[in-house]
Amino acid sequence: MTVTLAKETTSPPPVSPVSFVERAHRSRRRARIVALLFVFPALLLLGALVVYPVLFSVGRSFFDASGTRFVGSDNYTEMFRDPATLKAVRNTAIWVVVAPTLLTGLGLVLAVLVEKVRWATAFKLLLFMPMAVSFLAAGIIFRLAYDDDPSKGVLNAAVVSVHDAFKDTSAYPTARARDGHGLTAGPDGSYRTSGSVSPGSSVDFAMVGLAPDSLPGDARSAHAAAGRKAAPDEVNGVVYLDFTPGGGGQQGKADRRESGLPNMRVDAVGDDGRTVASTTTAADGSFRFSGLKSAGYTLKLPASNFAQPYQGVSWLGPALVTPMIIGAYLWIWTGFAMVLIGAGLATLPRDALEAARMDGANEWQIFRRITVPLLAPVLTVVFVTLVINVMKVFDLVYIIAPGPVQEDATVLATQMWLVSFGGGNNQGLGSALGVLLLLLVIPAMVFNVRRFRRSHR
Repeated sequence: MTVTLAKETTSPPPVSPVSFVERAHRSRRRARIVALLFVFPALLLLGALVVYPVLFSVGRSFFDASGTRFVGSDNYTEMFRDPATLKAVRNTAIWVVVAPTLLTGLGLVLAVLVEKVRWATAFKLLLFMPMAVSFLAAGIIFRLAYDDDPSKGVLNAAVVSVHDAFKDTSAYPTARARDGHGLTAGPDGSYRTSGSVSPGSSVDFAMVGLAPDSLPGDARSAHAAAGRKAAPDEVNGVVYLDFTPGGGGQQGKADRRESGLPNMRVDAVGDDGRTVASTTTAADGSFRFSGLKSAGYTLKLPASNFAQPYQGVSWLGPALVTPMIIGAYLWIWTGFAMVLIGAGLATLPRDALEAARMDGANEWQIFRRITVPLLAPVLTVVFVTLVINVMKVFDLVYIIAPGPVQEDATVLATQMWLVSFGGGNNQGLGSALGVLLLLLVIPAMVFNVRRFRRSHR
C-alpha cells in the first residue's frame, strides 16, 4: 500500500501596517539625532558668541554704570536726551540713506558698462580689489589722503596745485613792518605810511620777519636804491629786509648787505581813499611813482603781499568729515555691488533685450524700462545688505575722523564703544545703544531672509 504525504507549505506571517509607521518614525528620529550631532558644535558657538552676548546686553542695559543698581529704562531715556547720541543717530541715518543708494547706483551703472568693455574681467578685478583691503588699512590710507597738509594729503596737494596754477601766492607770508619806523598796520593786514607823502620825496619800507635764505633768488642789495633821490613829480623808495646777516647794521636804514624784496606790490592812495597808482618792486626792492601832481598821498603795502599760502580744503573738518568717510566706504564696497549686480545682469533673458532693440528702443530706454525692472530683485537684495552693513560701520569712522571731530562723525557703533570703553565707562548706557542698534538691524535682516525664501520658492 502506498501512502502519499501532502507537502506542508508555510506562508510568512502578515506584516502589520503599524510596523512600517514605527520604522519610518525611528528612521526620521535617527536622522534628526545625527543632524543634531553635526549641528551641535555650530549651535554651541552661535549661542556662546551671539545669543548669550545679546541676552546679556539686554539685561545689562537695565542697570547703572557700575552694574549693581537696577535703573529700569533710565538708560534708554538718557540715550535720547544725550546730544552726542542724537548726533550719532542723525549720522547713522545719513549713512543709511546715502551710502547704500550711491553704492547700488554705482554698481548698476558699472555692471552695465563693464559688459561693453573688452577687458571686462580685468576691470572687475580692479574694482573688486579694495574688498581685499581691511577696513583698518583702508582707514589709514584715506586718513593720509585727507590730511590737511598738502605735503602729506594727496587731495590737498592736487587742490593746491590747481589753485596755484590760476592764482599767484605771496612770497612773503611772514613779513611785517619794523615797529617805530613810520609804518602802521591796517586791520586787513596791510601796511601804510603814517603821514602823507608828497611828490619829490622818498619812502623806505623796513620789513622784518623773514629769513635771509628764504628770499627769492633774484633779490639784490637795497643799499644803492635807498639813497636814490626822487624827481619833483615822482615818489620813490625801497622795500627791503631790515636785517644784516651776521649782525651789525642800523635799524631803519638799508645797509650794504641788506636785500630788497622784489615783486612786492606798492599802492599810492589819494586823499579820497582811492588807489591812484600801483607798481611792483624791482630786484633791489625799489619802486617809483611818476607823474604825481598833487600832494597828500599815502603809500600802502596791500595785504595780498603777506597772504598765507593756500592750504587747500579741510576735508576732515566738522562739515565734510562724514561725506569723506562715506567716500572711503564707497571705494571699498563699489566692487561688491558691481559683481553682485553683474551676476544678476548675466541671467537676464537676451531675447527681451534684442526684441526691444528691434522695436527701435535706444540703450537708455532699454536700461530704464527693461534692465532695471528685471534687476529689481537683485538691486533690492544688494541695497538691503548694504543697509545692514552701514548700520554697523565702526572701523572707518573711528580711524579716519580725527579726535577733535570724532563727535561730529560719530555713528551708533562708535558712540556705543565710546560710551562703554572709550572714556565714558558707562556700560549700561552702552548696552542700551547696542540694543537700539540691534532693533534697527533686525527689520532689514527679516526682510532679506523673506526675500531669499521667496526667490527659492
